[in-house]
Amino acid sequence: MTNFLVSLLTTVARQVKDNFVHKTRQTDAVQEQFLRKLLRAYQNTEFGREYGLSDIKTIEQFQKQIPILPYSSYESYTERIARGETNILTADPVVYLAVTSGSTGKKKTIPTTRRSQNVVRAATLTSIGFLSEALARQKLQFGKLLVTNSVELGGRTSGGISYGPASTGVLRMDKRLYKQFFANPYETLQPGDSLTRHYVCLLFALREVSMRGMIANFPMLILRTSNYLERYGSDLIRDLEQGTIAPWLELKPEIRALLEQQWSASPKRAAQLQAILKSEGRLTPKLVWPNLAFIAAARGGTSDFYFERFPSYFGDTPIFGAAYSSAEGMFSIYPDVNQDGSVLAIESSFFEFIPEGQWEAEHPKTLLATEVQPGKLYRILMTNYNGFYRYDIGDVVEVVGFYEQAPLIVFRYRRGGLLSSTSEKTTEFHATQVMQALQQEFGLPLEDFCITLSENEFPAHYLVNIELAPGQALNNPQAFLASFDNKLKQINLYYGSKRPDQVPAPRLRILEVGSFAIVRQRQLQRGMPDSQLKFPHISEDRNFLAGLRVEQEVRLPEDLV
Repeated sequence: MTNFLVSLLTTVARQVKDNFVHKTRQTDAVQEQFLRKLLRAYQNTEFGREYGLSDIKTIEQFQKQIPILPYSSYESYTERIARGETNILTADPVVYLAVTSGSTGKKKTIPTTRRSQNVVRAATLTSIGFLSEALARQKLQFGKLLVTNSVELGGRTSGGISYGPASTGVLRMDKRLYKQFFANPYETLQPGDSLTRHYVCLLFALREVSMRGMIANFPMLILRTSNYLERYGSDLIRDLEQGTIAPWLELKPEIRALLEQQWSASPKRAAQLQAILKSEGRLTPKLVWPNLAFIAAARGGTSDFYFERFPSYFGDTPIFGAAYSSAEGMFSIYPDVNQDGSVLAIESSFFEFIPEGQWEAEHPKTLLATEVQPGKLYRILMTNYNGFYRYDIGDVVEVVGFYEQAPLIVFRYRRGGLLSSTSEKTTEFHATQVMQALQQEFGLPLEDFCITLSENEFPAHYLVNIELAPGQALNNPQAFLASFDNKLKQINLYYGSKRPDQVPAPRLRILEVGSFAIVRQRQLQRGMPDSQLKFPHISEDRNFLAGLRVEQEVRLPEDLV
């Protein structure tokens, strides 16, 4: 019955995808229709009356009448919504408040309505439709997948509205749909403790020998799940053999009882896994799920750095971007596996693009979806059913082509995340490109990295903080540092023009194993949701890595004089 439902939902997803593809041939008309419908629906909200939404008849009038607004302009509205006030930003009732991770600034609270959630569902089905057809072209099959996102709520506001991470809201509101695709029961997502949740998710998924996929918000989280499988392989095998659920897990009694009702011994599967562990020395996803057909995780931004580590766990398993989205809305949908360009989600929001030459303008001129050019960078604006208009999230995207009449975009970096010793403006995208190339050049997998600035110096040195993957050694650290310097000069021309006259030589710091796990734990302790964990690879916070042990600091010859 379950496989039949997956097959049925996949058929529906392909039909939704076909409808989306048809609309990409009429991108301008679809975008204009979306905006008209939204303005009509929300014209009598408090925001709608303040800004005269009912008077707007054209896109040009909309752009003239509504200013480009950052989150700070909406904060007073969202605070009132949290207290229970209605018809503020949305005419529809707010059923959930999505709270952002705060990884790149102050946490934000985003209203979610049933209508905005329907938009997310349609985009998700479109994504599944694209994925199932892409796999079929490679003679692979779509099917059950491992999910480890938490469904634990952050709490309720004084107005009685549930809040938490965006993914939690999505999974809870569409529980009946999404759980059909899970290889692990929905109840395995309920534990709040991260290790406990991952352990029980893996435990139940290991019974699904024919599992097809793994999904997480970011590739770093996929690697973490794989690491848990490797680290706790013997414990998982023991629980499979004996029909137990490890007593040391931090499980609430009621959740343990729910899981134990669905759990039973699987000695045959345990024996298979024990044989793999004995012959290979570890358990990896590709070894324990031989039919694994795809990994779904965010592409673009810093993802390529982590993808360098994927082959050791997944071989050549296709990587699918699924959708480029945030708590604020859906930006784009991936049409194929192993590609970075994704199709603008023209049914999800009304989009505008600010060209790079207009970024510093007080009233920047924007372009529509069909007016952008491949090879150019843009700041992307969205107007959607969350009640935000011409909203500037700060994301910078590159247009890499077109899918019919809809642009193909890649997330590059978020504005504000810049590192400057003087004024060279190194972005996270620059840093990730360099570190990815260095891993390839030196054949050296890194656990992670973060570039910071030296303290009490002006101009400051770049500190290239790296943690080697377990068991790895860097034989020529000075050559590694010199190559970093040269590659950054080539990728960031501003850095290249200011080295060595204005920007001093970078320094390499090799941190002891486990350092970045400490940093991530600090992020979690500050309240960042586990499933939204994003690690900054550049930071102007000179205390960001405070307290970590530096095993070796390396300087270039010019810095030793």
